[in-house]
Amino acid sequence: MDVGAWLRRLGLEQYEASFRENKIDDTVLPKLTAEDLKDLGVGLVGDRRKLLDAIAAVRAEASAPTPLSDAPLAIDNAAKDTAERRQLTVMFCDLVGSTALSARLDPEDMREIIGVYHRCCANLITKAGGFVAKYMGDGVLAYFGYPQAHEDDAERGVRAALALTEAVPKLHTERDTTLQVRVGLATGLAVVGDLIGEGDARERGVVGDTPNLAARLQALAEPGQVVISNSTRHLTGGTFSYGDLGKVRLKGLADPVQAWQVTGTTEQSRFEAQHESSLTPLVGREEELELLLRRWQRAKSGEGQVVLLSGEPGIGKSRLTVTLEERLQGEPYTPLRYFCTPQHTDSALYPIISQLERAAQLERNDTRNAKLDKLIALLAPGQERDIQLLAELLSIAALDYQTRKIMQRYVLATRERTGATVLLVTHDLAEALTLADRLVLMSGAPGSVQEVIDIAAPHPRDLSHPALAELMRKLEAHLEAEAVLSEFTADERGRMLANA
Repeated sequence: MDVGAWLRRLGLEQYEASFRENKIDDTVLPKLTAEDLKDLGVGLVGDRRKLLDAIAAVRAEASAPTPLSDAPLAIDNAAKDTAERRQLTVMFCDLVGSTALSARLDPEDMREIIGVYHRCCANLITKAGGFVAKYMGDGVLAYFGYPQAHEDDAERGVRAALALTEAVPKLHTERDTTLQVRVGLATGLAVVGDLIGEGDARERGVVGDTPNLAARLQALAEPGQVVISNSTRHLTGGTFSYGDLGKVRLKGLADPVQAWQVTGTTEQSRFEAQHESSLTPLVGREEELELLLRRWQRAKSGEGQVVLLSGEPGIGKSRLTVTLEERLQGEPYTPLRYFCTPQHTDSALYPIISQLERAAQLERNDTRNAKLDKLIALLAPGQERDIQLLAELLSIAALDYQTRKIMQRYVLATRERTGATVLLVTHDLAEALTLADRLVLMSGAPGSVQEVIDIAAPHPRDLSHPALAELMRKLEAHLEAEAVLSEFTADERGRMLANA
């Protein structure tokens, strides 16, 4: 039984690479459980339900008696050669420094790292609507636009590439090795779908200039960078911010090609991103525009208004909102813009999270503490509890803000008491609290006082860990307990000091 063909018949071909990587054949397939499917990266409940039902049918078929018949065997039409000419966005993702890692690590350790890396790639690529076509050691080849095509395949590919550059360095390996990737993408016509190889080596091949160009662009990228072709840049429009790499000569290509580095996303709506040039005047929407303006006047008078624009795609809903903003240019107002995308249907708070990131001007390469500083600057003073909640929403360590305030109070109080320069050093505390300043030096009177806090790093989310209680005790020796712990709730204080 061809498991890949079986998945394609179910319309779940995006999981074919994961099944192949984990050696799921016809003998293992009938024994798979819901937990096994989760481990294989089948995150959607609907897909798991389809697979479980189909696996039950396979199990029943396997246990059925073989009919005594001379009828010819059924032909698996799905496994036939179904090559197609398609517009395709091809992604090449390469693990940086894998050769040096292989030379330094034991093969079993290297296998573990590659496995974690491959699973991360498969999850992010399939989540974005892509198809993992092939694993090539430390490289991953993926298609966007095959076997299922979307109108925004180029955008999906770039978003997946950016997600990979952020996610791979955060992967946890037992060797505590920091991983990085470089990614190249190109868009163009290709013939894809030819069945190549036999048995476990069988795969869907692709022919054309597009995969070659994507591979060359990947080699051009620096660690942590995403480099795309001019055709991909044209299709993604203003959705992302770019760095112009100019025309570059690539091996195997006769003429120089224009290359772009993707540096991040923009705060434009999808409509604005696809219409970077000036727009023609809006015609035939005067009545709708006047309705919006009347509602705006009511809102200005203190009567809040909500307006829903609903209609078929392409009739001008986004264009109408752009015209409304143009009409309001002469008036003082604060715009809050929230963008929903089909790529984040599983994240209900994504529009709010992205708006907060734009408002705080958070950058992809910002450290966690730099992001926290920007978030604090965004909010008004005295909103400590709001900062804690929003930090958790933005995946910034919730304890950072509170801990830094405690440390600042501690250093200031010690300096006032001694009248001397204070040196505060923390050891092995990075994973627990991630202090903004590992080494804090504050100017003061001549001389110095050294305070060393050296404790084992507890789990980042374990508020009851003895190490954190020990830290609290040492701080209480210099400040009033109520002042030290005022930034924590009663429940959090009890959990932290339970083992004191």
